[in-house]
Amino acid sequence: MALSADDLIRLVESSPGAATAALAELGGTEGVAWNLNVSLEHGLNSADDDDLEDRQRRYGKNYVEPESAKTFVQLMWHSFQDLTMMVLAAAGFVSLVLGFVPFTASTPAAGRNLAAGSSHAWIEGVAILFAVFIVVSVSAMNEYQKEKQFRALNAVKEDETIKVIRDGVPAEVSKFDLVVGEIVRVDVGDIVPADGLVFDETDLRVDESSMTGESLLVVKNSKSAPFLLSGTKVMEGVGKMLVICVGSNSQAGIIASLIRNGNHNHNATVSKTNGGSADEYTLVSSPKEGLVEQKLTTDLQNQEPGSPLQGKLDRLTIFVSKVAITVAVLVFAALAVRYSIVKFAINGEEWSQAFIGDFVSHFILGVTILVVAIPEGLPLAVTIALAFSVKKMLEDNNLVRHLSACETMGSATTICSDKTGTLTTNRMTVVHCYMSGNEYESFPTLQLQMSPTTKAILCDSICFNSTAEILPPKQVGAQPEHTGNKTECALLQFVADLGEHYADVRKASHICHMLTFSSAKKRMSVVVPLTASKCRIFTKGASEIVLE
Repeated sequence: MALSADDLIRLVESSPGAATAALAELGGTEGVAWNLNVSLEHGLNSADDDDLEDRQRRYGKNYVEPESAKTFVQLMWHSFQDLTMMVLAAAGFVSLVLGFVPFTASTPAAGRNLAAGSSHAWIEGVAILFAVFIVVSVSAMNEYQKEKQFRALNAVKEDETIKVIRDGVPAEVSKFDLVVGEIVRVDVGDIVPADGLVFDETDLRVDESSMTGESLLVVKNSKSAPFLLSGTKVMEGVGKMLVICVGSNSQAGIIASLIRNGNHNHNATVSKTNGGSADEYTLVSSPKEGLVEQKLTTDLQNQEPGSPLQGKLDRLTIFVSKVAITVAVLVFAALAVRYSIVKFAINGEEWSQAFIGDFVSHFILGVTILVVAIPEGLPLAVTIALAFSVKKMLEDNNLVRHLSACETMGSATTICSDKTGTLTTNRMTVVHCYMSGNEYESFPTLQLQMSPTTKAILCDSICFNSTAEILPPKQVGAQPEHTGNKTECALLQFVADLGEHYADVRKASHICHMLTFSSAKKRMSVVVPLTASKCRIFTKGASEIVLE
């Protein structure tokens, strides 16, 4: 393979004019494929494991390392940010410090000899701090376990199946198994899994707003706009793509690394040029400060509001704290004023350092009122209750990431869910047919009454005017794998039930022109040659559009 990973990255990152010139110098998409030792028609050899492994070593895997998980200490610190926890910790710290302060009251007979080593007042502070530690540890442990489970779930969720061409036939592979030189089939609704060069396309339009911020669809073709960027979405048309950059070498991977690490030697922010063609974009620098600022802004936007329960607990904590502080200050002030009047105004005693111990004892009494008034067991009770609820829900296969979601979802009265793939299997079959002026609901009756000519035209229409594929089952006894539009898959299965194979029908002829389906047109058409001077047009779509 004559091209290195850096060569391919520079090809994608080049300005439109330079990229076009470089691509032409390499011989276009065909030349790049030749340099990568791959056939645009047959794709890679799935049986050649050594070649696939060599491509992964040379060009990398199609996988971007996620942001590192928070450590247990970070999760503990996050749990400690709760208002109740901070108030309890402050009260416990003050109580602990005062418990170790050596002083002697002026009236030891009254039971206030608090010299160092003779008091157990520190136990109260230690108990409060220990309760705070237990609550923070339980919350952090629960968050740590859930984060670990969700990272595993995200890995499974991101492992999508990609439609490719291998050994000359359609196939499906894991997104993480894509390698440079892969031939990927792209269709409406697909998210481009890697950077590549488009070819054999028909009316291909892509949404590049995730990369450029532009909401207008970008026309892609093999001549003037051949580059498809990872993370963009195919909105219209169909086509094939030669993968040239994967994983951290793709534009989406470079941007993800920049945002995560804050420094990188690539300039990965894509910007549309003014007055350029559909594919004219340039790369501008992304300084570390800008990326850090962007990440901080994103983090602030992603901060979820507290649940109603958390809001009530915070308001209760603030109210109790205000009342406790007010009462503690009033008690200390009342005791200090009364003590001063009795000692200095009535008894006429002179000031001495021994009186400091009495004032400290009054202050400790005020702190004791403050500590007792704050419900240190409330956060622990709420945390344990919510954690127990999460465990019980997990037994019902419901994994909750945020504890507050339990309380919020408990107030839900109506849940709207997409039934496709959730309540159904996302597989359809043909159950009703209107043909030649007759309606058929029984498949055997249709087979008996359908003429060979009608059957041939119907099969040609379904097979040519579709882009879906039916692949062999991955396991013995399983159903065939359907890829692409599910309605088209049902029609292709209908052709198979009629005794025809769609792949053989497609190979028997070729498509001269295709008008892909779009929500605006509400129809799809293909032109198939019959003779040198005669063609046939097959059209499908919304009935009111087709019958116009």
